[in-house]
Amino acid sequence: MITFTSHSKQIPGPEQPVSKIIDYINGLIPDAYNVIRSVVHFTPAVTVTSLNDIVGKRVYLKLENLQKTGAYKVRGATYKIKRLLRIKRLEGVVTASSGNHAQAVAYAAKVNGIKAVIVMPETASATKIQATRSYGAEVVLHGQLYDEAYEKAIEIAKSKGYEFIHPFDDPEIIAGQGTIGLEILNQVPDVKEILVPIGGGGLISGISIAVKKRKPDVKIIGVQPKVAASMKYFIEGKLEGYKPSYSIADGVVVKNPGKYTSKIVSELVDDIILVDEEDISHAVFFLLERGKIIAEGAGALPIAALLSGAYTPRNDPIVSVISGGNIDPSLLSRIIIHELSKDGRLVTIRGVVDDKPGILHDILEVIASYKLNIVDIKHDRVSPYLMPTKAIVELIFEASSHELVEKALNELKRRGFEFKIKAF
Repeated sequence: MITFTSHSKQIPGPEQPVSKIIDYINGLIPDAYNVIRSVVHFTPAVTVTSLNDIVGKRVYLKLENLQKTGAYKVRGATYKIKRLLRIKRLEGVVTASSGNHAQAVAYAAKVNGIKAVIVMPETASATKIQATRSYGAEVVLHGQLYDEAYEKAIEIAKSKGYEFIHPFDDPEIIAGQGTIGLEILNQVPDVKEILVPIGGGGLISGISIAVKKRKPDVKIIGVQPKVAASMKYFIEGKLEGYKPSYSIADGVVVKNPGKYTSKIVSELVDDIILVDEEDISHAVFFLLERGKIIAEGAGALPIAALLSGAYTPRNDPIVSVISGGNIDPSLLSRIIIHELSKDGRLVTIRGVVDDKPGILHDILEVIASYKLNIVDIKHDRVSPYLMPTKAIVELIFEASSHELVEKALNELKRRGFEFKIKAF
């Protein structure tokens, strides 16, 4: 049993030496574990055989997608609010978030009986907006990126007299996230490397402190999307003028890393790996198909690094933190279609045919004879680019092998129909 002790020391400012910041947060992490353990889940660390085979190493997945509110953020938010309630009466709390921290603060506020106002970027997914409201919080949509939502949240906090809960750049938030590090050391005591998604840096900062202070030889590897790599660019001195782009991993799109977190990451994180959008899409699909695990884009970043070869681990066991599973269902469906098409299991063919009765029947007869399952049919007879006697036929079907598709196309050609696979 980890005993809770009150820490009355003043929180060091971000301008303080990084060693002092790290020591302070490290002192909070056991407290955080004890405070939140009755509220949050101790999430499993599991292996997926096919991933181990591909990587050639033992890889454990720390499933924070199974956490309450669907992501790790509830750890830090719960600890922060509990700490505040020990020292003051809260009228309410306000925060800015693209989704997971929003839900976490809304949930923690509801559990503790206080009001919450959550400012979310207008680009936040409908699923995350709806989930945040379901916890009873007031949701304000403002701006395109987190940074714009943050400015609005600060304005609201001042006008209402509410406490602002930062999503990542706060020692107590970082300590709450650091409880994941304690759990990893408990579950995989011989861990050699840990892969962690990076947005603002709160998660990897907490895990790095918790792990490195207890097992300094463990490698901590951060993963970011190439289109939203603010932490890496900051550390490399290339952040000036940088503006992140939209990513499948929307939960980690941050223009500026935190003042605390950037210092901690610079000190403790061994490397930061970048992955592209195709890597992330494939990782989300792989986890769903092979592991039966629903991960959002941000949560799949470590797997994207491993599957794409962007990162080659040296030692095992490896732990990949699947930080959340709050993916918009419409985005997930588009990823599935995209990946099936890329893999040749969902095929689109297109051809121009004579516009006369029976033609479509003859084409579908060929498709059916090769056990190709029709998903959609588009039959265009009115395009201004067509001769009046012609029609465009586009078929989308499921295929179990590329060979069957080629045989079907050859048979269609033998019967006088010229179809081509629509470029992916």
